[in-house]
Amino acid sequence: MTFAVQSPARDNVFLRISAHLAERTDIASALEAVADEIAEVIPFTHADLCLNDRPGWLSSYEVGIQTRWSRTSTRVETSPIRDLITGKCDFMLCQDAMRDPRQTYRGACSEPILNHRMRSRVHVLMKVMGQPIGTLNISHSTAGLYDLETVRRAQHVADVLSPYFHALHIAEQARRDTQVRQEAQAREEGLRRDALELTQTLEQERQRIGMDLHDQPLAELTRLLREIAADTALPRDQLEERIREVIDDLRRIIDTAVPTLLELFGFVHAVRVHLERAIGSQRIGITVTDATQGAPDRLDPTVRTALFRIAQEAINNAARHSGADHIEIRIEPAATHGLVLSIRDNGCGIPVKPGRTSGLAHMRTRARLIAADLDLLDDGGCTVRVMLGERS
Repeated sequence: MTFAVQSPARDNVFLRISAHLAERTDIASALEAVADEIAEVIPFTHADLCLNDRPGWLSSYEVGIQTRWSRTSTRVETSPIRDLITGKCDFMLCQDAMRDPRQTYRGACSEPILNHRMRSRVHVLMKVMGQPIGTLNISHSTAGLYDLETVRRAQHVADVLSPYFHALHIAEQARRDTQVRQEAQAREEGLRRDALELTQTLEQERQRIGMDLHDQPLAELTRLLREIAADTALPRDQLEERIREVIDDLRRIIDTAVPTLLELFGFVHAVRVHLERAIGSQRIGITVTDATQGAPDRLDPTVRTALFRIAQEAINNAARHSGADHIEIRIEPAATHGLVLSIRDNGCGIPVKPGRTSGLAHMRTRARLIAADLDLLDDGGCTVRVMLGERS
């Protein structure tokens, strides 16, 4: 079967194709723009371009029917056009591709042919400066529709399309390479930032451990040394108890230097466990209430950790020095999406013993570092209150 298309009309079609392509900057929209003109020369239900991508792979761009071919690259050896792209023939003409062994061989990526009943098919090479860059492929659901005249017309269309689509393909590859480089640079920058944050975190952890050692074990050992060196030595049982407290402090500091309950189970659980450990065998009642539905665990990890360290310090002070029989911890919402953390005991009130102020200073320092306010209230006991605003 032949198609009678007069030369002037055909020339007009190719002029329109050129005009459309001159206005396009990407392959998919360019092919869509000239689909009607191609259909005037060769009627089709599906048309696509297969362009050489990286070695051994083809990229497809489709009009008429969208199939898996344009959703993923295809290996040359599994493509229905492998004979053409590998130079075994100059063109391919199929009267019924669904039954053609060149198209539906074992392992071929031919599901679209079968699923969409692509029977008549014609394939011609697209070349630039004599070198193949891909193929133009035109299909119809009617068997036996195409002939050698169709091949000639398809080759004419391919010759017009080739330089335009070659340029667009090069530009697309350049954009893709640029994107790959930018993504690689972004990953590298992310790794650099992560390394910097890790370094900062390690330094902060080193400083925290130093603060904890200075505040409790070192201070307690210094007092013990002064008392032992004095004329009146401590009774053995008191000395033993004091040394045991120092050991407990050191054990707590070591425990906080490894992956914590805070990271594993969340803020409230970690606070409760620390409170239970701090009171030990003392007859002290405890209450832990979170009225924020887990707001601390939605904080920035650095802020959450600092808040936990403040809670630890306040709990330690209440458990060891307040003489309280009840310690209550509350986490409540505050205005502007903030929160308030309160650690309250019903003990002797704000401590005034010499040498016991560095813990409070460390709590205030940590609060300032996360832009939080810290208050110490004497209200029939002692309340440490940390107010964290939205910006944290």
